[in-house]
Amino acid sequence: MQHSAVPELAHTRTRPIHWVATATAVAAVVALSSVLQPDAATAAQAAGARTAPAGPRVAAPDPAAVTFPLDCGPVEAVVRKKASGDLDGDGRPETVAAVHCDAPMGTPPDGVYVLTRGGDGKPRVVATLIDPKERRTVTGLAVSGGSVLAGYLGYSSADVPSCCPDVEEDAKWRWNNGAFVRSTPGQAHAV
Repeated sequence: MQHSAVPELAHTRTRPIHWVATATAVAAVVALSSVLQPDAATAAQAAGARTAPAGPRVAAPDPAAVTFPLDCGPVEAVVRKKASGDLDGDGRPETVAAVHCDAPMGTPPDGVYVLTRGGDGKPRVVATLIDPKERRTVTGLAVSGGSVLAGYLGYSSADVPSCCPDVEEDAKWRWNNGAFVRSTPGQAHAV
């Protein structure tokens, strides 16, 4: 082993006292940081900016906990599809559900409903986007960018039998000034 020509410096050798000194310094910094707090933030929001309310994250409303406005007689309502997201910009998610009666035969029409949490925290229906009376069968449902997107099958006239929808459509709903406004992202086309 070759020895260095430069004498060993005292500060390059670690001793137990070095570790004790380091631990004490770290403990002092942690203790001091818990006593000293930064001043309150003073940044201002840009005009018109939406912010989420402070507090814990709220779960999207559960469609299983809602009674839908469907008259199903002796059978129960079934949630076929659901999607969740913040539709009104308040930072809390809503749920959109495609629901129909659990009929033993045929293809019962779907209703599409928007659910939110009431003041008591329980989910409730706040809007009907597609009424089952419209005789639609939902094929796709999503929430994207604050909008509800749905694809569905329908009928060109009342003369078309319920077994055989002949129109395929897409619709988009966006919350605007206290109501859902419907638009058609694509043109309807025959099936």
